[in-house]
Amino acid sequence: MDLKEHIRHVPDFPKPGILFYDISTLLANGPAWHEALNRLTETLRTYKPDVLVGIESRGFLVAAPLADRLGTGFIMVRKRGKLPGEIIRHAYDLEYGQDVVEIQADAIKPGQRVIVLDDLLATGGTMSAAVTLLEKVGANVVAIGCLIELTFLGGRQRLNVPVHTLLSYDS
Repeated sequence: MDLKEHIRHVPDFPKPGILFYDISTLLANGPAWHEALNRLTETLRTYKPDVLVGIESRGFLVAAPLADRLGTGFIMVRKRGKLPGEIIRHAYDLEYGQDVVEIQADAIKPGQRVIVLDDLLATGGTMSAAVTLLEKVGANVVAIGCLIELTFLGGRQRLNVPVHTLLSYDS
């Protein structure tokens, strides 16, 4: 099955000049979504993760069903102020400012094998911040998984762990 047939391209979203790769159409097609999850499951199973981490918010859609299939737990990395209890945060630079990712302080046990998931890898800024945050709390980040990679933005080069994506776009 060609999963690219199930990704909608939306020009000028969220602002002019940006081509948005919309996974809504993939999620809405049962057989295509099932196939995407099957492919990621088989690829990531070899890393023997203890837990999967999803990056807010579309990363949750990927990580939660994969955690069920792999028999692992699922943990959320969220934006500032969205998690209850004691949290650990990591601030990172954006092109025009800063952002913050957070995790609950007791979510990861030191040494746990972790795979980080998101829907799309672009510049790698948020993914790199999530990996740094997870390493800060003692995780052993063994791999990254995404549905889509925009290879022309070079995000993979910012990451020091294996990256697996189902679909890549060169422009």
